[in-house]
Amino acid sequence: MKKENQILIAGFGGQGVLSMGHFLAHSAMGLGKHVAWVPSYGAEMRGGTANCLVTISNEEIYSPLTENPLTAIVLNRPSLDKFENRVQSDGWLIVNSSMVDREPERQDINILKLPLNELAENIGNTRGANMILLGAYMQKSQIVNIEDVLSLFEVIYKGKAPEVIENNRKAFLAGVEWAKKNW
Repeated sequence: MKKENQILIAGFGGQGVLSMGHFLAHSAMGLGKHVAWVPSYGAEMRGGTANCLVTISNEEIYSPLTENPLTAIVLNRPSLDKFENRVQSDGWLIVNSSMVDREPERQDINILKLPLNELAENIGNTRGANMILLGAYMQKSQIVNIEDVLSLFEVIYKGKAPEVIENNRKAFLAGVEWAKKNW
């Protein structure tokens, strides 16, 4: 991993954007990394724009903000339109191809697409789409070890019903498996 990795996650309220950032931050923190999580959302919340920036580092983080993240995860077309040009050259753009109806235009970045909504429907958990994406992203990036993350589910979801934890774990693992086969 680079000294510092900044991941922008963007979509609309209700897609689990902030939850994804929160989970990613807590996973890295639980494994001893330095972490910053900066949420941003519109006043209308559900249906409005939402994004967050997660910074993960092996060293102290001096500023959690950036205009040019190494990775952008975009869950809808407006997010692609807004953030595609901000990704660092040779960085990563991860696109929910179920909700984005155009191809990314940049040639100087790595682009990964996954049909997130269809994958969630296939496992019978449409609310787990965000966890599928996180599983796929974490498998591909190796930003943290998957086995270590799996051991943190009960800590991250402390106070949640056991079936909620298990549904999230299954969705996460579905994303891990999809990434192994397709990326």
